[in-house]
Amino acid sequence: MDGGVSVITNPTVSVRLTSTLSSFEVNRRFNRGMTIAEFKSKLEMVVGSPASCMDLQLFSASDKFLQKMEDNEALLGSYAVDDDCRIHVIDRSGAQTGEFSDLSKVEKYEIPEDVYEKRTDSVRSFLKKKKVGQFDEEKMAQREAEKAERELEEKTAAEAISVGRRCQVLVSGQPTKVGTVMFVGTADFKPGYWVGVKYDEPLGKNDGSVNGKQYFECQPKYGAFVKPQTVIVGDFPEEDYGLDEM
Repeated sequence: MDGGVSVITNPTVSVRLTSTLSSFEVNRRFNRGMTIAEFKSKLEMVVGSPASCMDLQLFSASDKFLQKMEDNEALLGSYAVDDDCRIHVIDRSGAQTGEFSDLSKVEKYEIPEDVYEKRTDSVRSFLKKKKVGQFDEEKMAQREAEKAERELEEKTAAEAISVGRRCQVLVSGQPTKVGTVMFVGTADFKPGYWVGVKYDEPLGKNDGSVNGKQYFECQPKYGAFVKPQTVIVGDFPEEDYGLDEM
């Protein structure tokens, strides 16, 4: 039926709700005995539109448009509302145009840094009082000292390694690898000192280049960059893997 009075066989009805304010569909059950005005008041909490700014459209369970629900004094059950019908809420408050949700139109206030620094009720003030994170001077000084110590250790280890030396690479959790030192120094891909090694076997990750920059040359999968502390230089002759045997 495309309109008219629906025979009430059940005091409640389960309907699908959509609106111009949201792309989501929700299911709710309502009493057929409430007026359309009361129904709109219930919908305020569901779709977020003021009851006075709602236009309602009724669709069948197969989403065929049936009629507008314009009479606020009429009962919900007086319309052809059956289970799984869809009621679409058209918002006329202006919210659908982004008037209330477009934050780019809202002027934002940013407190000046010197004013914020003087406030005693701010998060920064609280962290200072509790000496948390960067405001714990003793802990920060300890971290800086540990960082400087690690950097010195890394630099000292790098200075003891020279290009052309044979070496072993000992990385925790990986098998020992043997190769030749091809590069020592700082690199663009990460901070600190690095040692570029050309392995005797294809156990590496690159061809001596990282992010398009060539630090040394070798075959693909034979090159790797490791930390100086993992490199041991010495007399590690290249093994004969029988490649020349017939």
